Amino acid sequence: MTAQFRPLADAQSTAPAAETDFDATPIRATVSFEAFYERELRSVIGLAYALSGSRSAAEDLAQEAFLAAHKSWGKVGRYEKPEAWVRRVVANLSVSRFRRSVREARTMARLKPQQSYLPALPAEDEVFWKEVRALPKRQAQAIALHYLEDRSVADIAEILECAEGTVKVHLFKGRARLSERLGLESGDLV
Repeated sequence: MTAQFRPLADAQSTAPAAETDFDATPIRATVSFEAFYERELRSVIGLAYALSGSRSAAEDLAQEAFLAAHKSWGKVGRYEKPEAWVRRVVANLSVSRFRRSVREARTMARLKPQQSYLPALPAEDEVFWKEVRALPKRQAQAIALHYLEDRSVADIAEILECAEGTVKVHLFKGRARLSERLGLESGDLV
């Protein structure tokens, strides 16, 4: 079990200990799910949007992740960083949704002639996030967490459950690919 998902000590199980066993570390009170939801909803939807490219899919992904957290709030709410747990669920759900949409697109292609169902997206940001979504999944997740939520390498490593060095590699390779695809200088994406 990684550090961000380590449950906090149960307040009821902290019976008075002998003086030699005394630990002065305060126990954090578990925040209510409602307060957690209100605090994290906007940024989780933003992450889901960056990974999915669709506002409605982003809202669905965020709601699915929060529903999973709510169902297990007795456990999840006691983690040191329940917000990291919810973001990892969103990252995993976005991969599953992408795979499902690819299967659906292949089925639709067999049923109907290919047409463009989406209008052209002129916004500069849309081009960037489209290219991010074209990256390998871990690179896309690391880039989205870093640029969208301004997460540190350590935070991203906790959320994605990998080593900080691995996150640095994903960010480096993702930036290099984005620079190449977007026609930017190598130092433009920092």
